[in-house]
Amino acid sequence: MWKSDDELFKLMRQRLFPAVVGDILDTLGYLRQFLHPQIRPVASNMVIAGRAMPVLETLCFSAVEEQGKLPLSRQPFGLLFEALDDLRPNEVYVATGCAPQFALWGGLMTTRALHLKAAGAVLDGYSRDTSEVLELGLPVFSYGGYAQDQGPRGKVVDYRVGVEINGVRVNPGDIVFGDRDGVLVIPREAEEEAIRKALEKAGTENTVRTAIQNGMSTVEAFHTFGVM
Repeated sequence: MWKSDDELFKLMRQRLFPAVVGDILDTLGYLRQFLHPQIRPVASNMVIAGRAMPVLETLCFSAVEEQGKLPLSRQPFGLLFEALDDLRPNEVYVATGCAPQFALWGGLMTTRALHLKAAGAVLDGYSRDTSEVLELGLPVFSYGGYAQDQGPRGKVVDYRVGVEINGVRVNPGDIVFGDRDGVLVIPREAEEEAIRKALEKAGTENTVRTAIQNGMSTVEAFHTFGVM
């Protein structure tokens, strides 16, 4: 049904939504795949679909710590710029790993991600420069806007590594699919079956919707179609 990631993510944005894919993942035994609901799109109409590029953050207490034993201690922002520059087309920058005390994403990062044809950003924390992000239009999901800078407070310590957000494992290459109702992580090993069955379920739901509009009861609809 799709021959490339470009076709797949276009199909998902046009015909699917995270809720229906999440329902299918439940039936496949993947019961904890939604990130926590505090992660929301900065604009309610934003939809994100792409492959995860996980980024691991940590708290720090100055931009440069001369007494640190590692080079990262003396490198402002840690590996943030390297991680951002490593984004590839259709990838989602997924950042987590530290307490939400500052913004993990901003306007200049959005500009760079757009140039690299990335799919967007999902942040287990805040974003900033909201007006600029909205103007640029790249899908960004976060706790909301908070202007405090990362510079003297946080560093990226690694990227393209598996991370965990609220008990949900996010591995490099997993599909990240989000809208105003939440952000879903689709494990790579389950993506083909989950998306194929979700497309079938979405078609059935349209039939059920028509039947209910024509007067069919929800009990009868469920017994008839097995979907509700």
